Amino acid sequence: MRVHELAKELGIASKDLLLKLKERHIEAKNHMASLDEDVVKLFLEERASKTQGGVIKKTEYAKPVSTTQKSPLEKKEKTSVHKKEEEVLYKVEARVLEQEQPIEKAGPVVVAKILKPLEVPVPIPLKDLAEKLHLRSSDLIKYLMTKFNLFVNINQALSEDVVKEVLEEYGFELVRPPSLEEVLVKSHEKVDAKSLKPRSPIVTFMGHVDHGKTSLLDAIRRTKVVESEHGGITQHIGAYEVKLPKGKITFLDTPGHEAFTAMRARGAVVTDIVVLVIAADDGVMPQTVEALNHAKAAGVPIIVAMNKIDKPQVNVDKLKRQLNEMGLVPEDWGGKTITVGVSAKTGAGIDRLLEMILLEAEMLELKAPVDQEATGIVIEAKLSKGRGPVATILIQKGLLHLGDFVIAGCQSGRVRAMTNDLRQAIYEAGPSMPVEITGLSGVPEAGDKIYVVNDEKKAREILDQKQDEQKRQRLESNLKRTHLHLEDLYAKIKEGAVKELNIILKADVQGSLEAIEDSLNKIGTNEVKIVIMHKGVGHINTSDVVLATASDAIIIGFHVEPDDLAKDMVQKEGIDIRTYRVIYEIVNDMKAALEGMLAPRIKKNFMGRVEVRKVFNLSRSGIVAGSFVRKGRIARGAQIVLLRNGDPVYEGKVAALKRFKDDVREVQEGFECGVQLVNFTNIQEGDVIDAFELESIARKLE
Repeated sequence: MRVHELAKELGIASKDLLLKLKERHIEAKNHMASLDEDVVKLFLEERASKTQGGVIKKTEYAKPVSTTQKSPLEKKEKTSVHKKEEEVLYKVEARVLEQEQPIEKAGPVVVAKILKPLEVPVPIPLKDLAEKLHLRSSDLIKYLMTKFNLFVNINQALSEDVVKEVLEEYGFELVRPPSLEEVLVKSHEKVDAKSLKPRSPIVTFMGHVDHGKTSLLDAIRRTKVVESEHGGITQHIGAYEVKLPKGKITFLDTPGHEAFTAMRARGAVVTDIVVLVIAADDGVMPQTVEALNHAKAAGVPIIVAMNKIDKPQVNVDKLKRQLNEMGLVPEDWGGKTITVGVSAKTGAGIDRLLEMILLEAEMLELKAPVDQEATGIVIEAKLSKGRGPVATILIQKGLLHLGDFVIAGCQSGRVRAMTNDLRQAIYEAGPSMPVEITGLSGVPEAGDKIYVVNDEKKAREILDQKQDEQKRQRLESNLKRTHLHLEDLYAKIKEGAVKELNIILKADVQGSLEAIEDSLNKIGTNEVKIVIMHKGVGHINTSDVVLATASDAIIIGFHVEPDDLAKDMVQKEGIDIRTYRVIYEIVNDMKAALEGMLAPRIKKNFMGRVEVRKVFNLSRSGIVAGSFVRKGRIARGAQIVLLRNGDPVYEGKVAALKRFKDDVREVQEGFECGVQLVNFTNIQEGDVIDAFELESIARKLE
């Protein structure tokens, strides 16, 4: 019997049973460990005696005797022997190292300059830096002129590189002061141990596309989520809370398509347990391995749900062998990985899966503080026509109340409305609870942290600081892009001209935007590539059309349509707008467009071979090669290679072809003809002319 099964039989928690086993020196590593029949009988008899009114003292319990255990004296002797062996080995190793390592001669001693840390915000005006260094502004200006050949005034801001060198010159090390946001994060990270309360586990479904993740979740929730999805693929991350008799579980439903790699990775960051869904008839697929790697990187426990066990061609043992090869050794094979056979179609095994999830959560002892300002993470965000920016968030700490002022990424606002996963209006949300909120100033990015801030003025300062940092980074990237160095230019010439397909990308939610961008970046080559001029969440508007006109771009919309003004402008400007509902179609269309931009591959098809027998210099026509067609045919305008003693001498075209005095289009095998070549007169008797037809073949992207 396993530990968790005996705990269930005894009516106690698995962790309590593990403590009792430890007290009696019975080895059991975790709740999945197997127990001997004697141990199980001991605990069951103890329970029976307690129920009959008998009281058994702790000292009266018989400790299980192991035949392999050594006496304390034997252990002591063994320890002393080991110590002696270790001392001998240590001495031998020390002698070997002394013999092997040459003695280095002492060189000149270099004394490192010790720098004192100094907090300086960068960029910083010159006068403020002078104050921090207790210098006069004029002295610092002189130093910058002589050292960097830099002419600045007292109000001019100095860059990080300059500030760093100035501080080092004066014996200081640059330390960036914590930003207002970092201070806010630290204040939220402080947790009072007394306020910690148990929370429900957050479970992520991962796996290969079409292995039944959404269908399985649908079977758990008893709703038809899958019917609303296009192409049978979950397009957005959804968060759902399921109430069970023994507790609650929050499920994150991550899409299985490979385009959502980034979203899947982000889902694993906030999760406590990963359920790896594998179709038992298909087995392990490439995306299954990818999902497993994300789960391992997140360092979370993995439960394997072997789906579609109702199918007749299922081979569970084969699937378990594949899991074993991946490092997930099933529990019935002596490993630690919980494997549960389930069927989303019939509902078989789902209760067992939920029981295993709650058991794993019990062992994790998940807790979160409640009596503090709420923090969470944005799971998804979109722009709703009627409600404005809408964000689906997962609360991680504290309580979020209706009316709280929050910061989410670079957006802020007061929570005007809050609904749970069943679209019911609620007034507060606690840890592990997914909610949808409105009231933000804009659409945050999926994965952004969300914080409750009581001081609105402080929140505005944090946002201003973040926006300034974003502007600075954008400006730096623009400068890097516009100022081209000669070295870069030479490299581009060597690589060849790069053809670019400019697109403007709009989607309904941030997660889809990232997924499409990631997919499109994978299909370019060094010859042709896609350049995303602009991307954003929301409907296609007039500013998108203006940008498309200026940059000669096409507009791609995913689950969004152009507004009325944009439609009028599109017709006027003749801009190409394409809207899609499935990501596959976007990738396929863009791939086809890039393939059309690729230079075609030219194939030479052999036409014929001609032998030059006599060379004539005619006054009117010039040099003419009197030739005989030995094989195939030769045609006027054909591509040719002139061979002399087997080596190519000239590549070009046939300028003219004659039979006696008449110009002809082509000459067949076994006939004589006169051949003139384009811009080549050095023809000799005995030369061989090979004629070719050029075939243009459209290329495909690899």
